[in-house]
Amino acid sequence: MGDTKTSILKEQGLLKTVLLGIQHVLAMFGATVLVPALTGLNPSVALLSAGIGTLLFHLVTKRKVPVFLGSSFAFIASIQAVLQGDPVNTPKVMGGVIVAGGLYLVLSGIVKLFGVQKVRSFFPPVVTGPIIIVIGLSLAPGVISGNIMEDTAGGQLWQRLLIAGIVVLTMLLVGVFAKGFFKLVPILFGMIVGYIAAACFQLVDFSLVMETGWLLRPSDFYFPPVFDLTSVLIIAPVALVTFIEHIGDITTNSAVVGQDFLTDPGLHRTLLGDGVATIAAGLLGGPPNTTYGENTGVLAVTKNYNPFNIRIAACVAILMGLIGKFGALIRTIPAPVMGGVSIILFGMIASVGIRILGENKVDLSDNRNLFITAVLLVVGTTVSLPIGTVTVSGLSIAAVLGVLLNKILPEKKTALGQE
Repeated sequence: MGDTKTSILKEQGLLKTVLLGIQHVLAMFGATVLVPALTGLNPSVALLSAGIGTLLFHLVTKRKVPVFLGSSFAFIASIQAVLQGDPVNTPKVMGGVIVAGGLYLVLSGIVKLFGVQKVRSFFPPVVTGPIIIVIGLSLAPGVISGNIMEDTAGGQLWQRLLIAGIVVLTMLLVGVFAKGFFKLVPILFGMIVGYIAAACFQLVDFSLVMETGWLLRPSDFYFPPVFDLTSVLIIAPVALVTFIEHIGDITTNSAVVGQDFLTDPGLHRTLLGDGVATIAAGLLGGPPNTTYGENTGVLAVTKNYNPFNIRIAACVAILMGLIGKFGALIRTIPAPVMGGVSIILFGMIASVGIRILGENKVDLSDNRNLFITAVLLVVGTTVSLPIGTVTVSGLSIAAVLGVLLNKILPEKKTALGQE
């Protein structure tokens, strides 16, 4: 992890490093631009914010954690409530996002004060394993449905299913049978083959590339931010919800890589990195940043955990944000292609959760462990709670329940049907 840039490039080669970085960009792209598309913010600014935020995160976390930051879905409803479809309200959104980033900094200080071990005691394997499974399974249905099953994804259903199947099959063949470098980029191969298949069905629309300018314009940014109290109260508290999701994401990343990032560089630093990145996004006019499960999925698939590849991806994202036509070209990737990739990525995340339960020998014949796991899996994948303009995700609810059940239920072993 501590290798210098020069030694990394010498070891991997420039082309290999760039391709690995591009693969991470492709994995996060759809979700990152979807958030501004749903809220009315600028997708190019969101890409720029994601790239800059990722570099800031790596700086704060001592360049040890292979994490990419992208637009947070948790803030969609609150941003919509403030923006109300009118770009004039964007400075108010920026103010709320900046304060949300500030809350991350406060939470970072609290973790530093009480220590990561105190926080970790609330998240043993019987809690983190199911939560990680939930991260994969709860994200997958909406992404796959929207990219494959719904008519808005383009083409006929059989075409979308065929394209997604081609992507999955390509990734499986490359990931299992390819040798050397090619084994590291199954997602890239899957997207290329899927893109060609979609083009054969005339599902690739290049009109966006023709209509988009070459460079991001100064008018695409909104300065200065406005700290409207109502807007701040709508947006900023969502950071308290994403705090729990952050712990789950970093735990997942740690499990995939095989290093304890909650301890080194520390949960306080990863929270600080999220906060700094979110403040930067707010200053630019982008949505709040958060760690991305898609990129953790890429790590799990490729088994290449070099953080430098993520920083290359961040630089590519910045270029995509600044060069309008470059970003527009990537946005022409058809929805069924992204759907096929998502099947593998989110499945890999869920598999990591299963691996945590197995490696830590969590005994599911014990009623206590069985009930905690059962509640988290069902609640996390099916329940959401609307509170005013904010919808608390099933993942966050499951995390809270997991912490409470783990502390309340005694650890005395009881098998089902026994006392």
